Amino acid sequence: MSAALVGPSAVQIRAAEIGFWLVLAAGFWLWPAYLALWSQILIAGLFALSYDLVLGYSGIVSLGHAAYFGIGAYTAGVLSKHGWGEPFSGLLLAALFAAVAGFLTSFLVVRGRDLTRLMVTTGIGLLLYELANRLADITGGNDGLIGMEMSPVLGVFRFDMYGRTAYGYSLAVTFVLFLVMRRLVHSPFGLSLRGIRDNPGRMLALGYPVHRRLIAAYTIAAFYAGIAGALLAQTTQFVGTEVLSFNRSAEVMVMLIVGGTGMLYGGLVGAAVFMVAHHWLSDINAVYWQFWLGAFLIAVVMVGRGGVLGACGRAAEAWNRRRTQTKS
Repeated sequence: MSAALVGPSAVQIRAAEIGFWLVLAAGFWLWPAYLALWSQILIAGLFALSYDLVLGYSGIVSLGHAAYFGIGAYTAGVLSKHGWGEPFSGLLLAALFAAVAGFLTSFLVVRGRDLTRLMVTTGIGLLLYELANRLADITGGNDGLIGMEMSPVLGVFRFDMYGRTAYGYSLAVTFVLFLVMRRLVHSPFGLSLRGIRDNPGRMLALGYPVHRRLIAAYTIAAFYAGIAGALLAQTTQFVGTEVLSFNRSAEVMVMLIVGGTGMLYGGLVGAAVFMVAHHWLSDINAVYWQFWLGAFLIAVVMVGRGGVLGACGRAAEAWNRRRTQTKS
């Protein structure tokens, strides 16, 4: 399964990918006591998928991607608090607000190189974090935004305390957006982004509008991040300033690197590995769990070049070569 997930060159969905999503769909029966955790994993995976378009496919290093995640979360939260609790329209409006913010800030981001982009994106994230603190009448400040009331999904499925609706809703949204992203990265636009990532000077010489392509990619990534943030707000019915924090941006980068950049599934797998390890280690040792989490992340990066999927892909290739040699 791992080999098919690592580098799908065709647009067709492979059997292993179908199995991957079927396992997630079977989560209602496989992990019924942990549906709330897996809802968070799906949301984090969608957020990492948006960051993969920025880093893995466009080559833009960012430490402020939580800015658009937070905008989506606060948009959905404020809407539901003031009576607009319909989930899908809330997602769309949150995504549009995040996309507009991404478009406006993209002109600053794409102008520089790696270090400049790191500073600019970090600055954008910090500005929005402090703005959310200052606008406590709207955002709730440090106390968080409370009083949200969500309508049932499709008018039928109410958000329950067991997390069933939240899980199904998050899985459906993530799956649809993943298919759209999959089509996008395998399109001529997506292929041009890879060329820009690898050699922007050559792509510019070939006549490609490098800056405009990067602006478009950054805006789309902000759109996706806004949906992820809105999903978090709707499923938890709470928004705190941490959705805009530097830690949130750093965590999504770690998730993507752990899973594997530029592989689509890397964000989803990395989010699952990171958050399950986080949950398991904090249960084992509530005081020193960060030490063990840090050791675990170092081990993953040192052993698996290209993340978990990169390591699985190399293992699958080695196994196939060995089988071929044995048959010959």
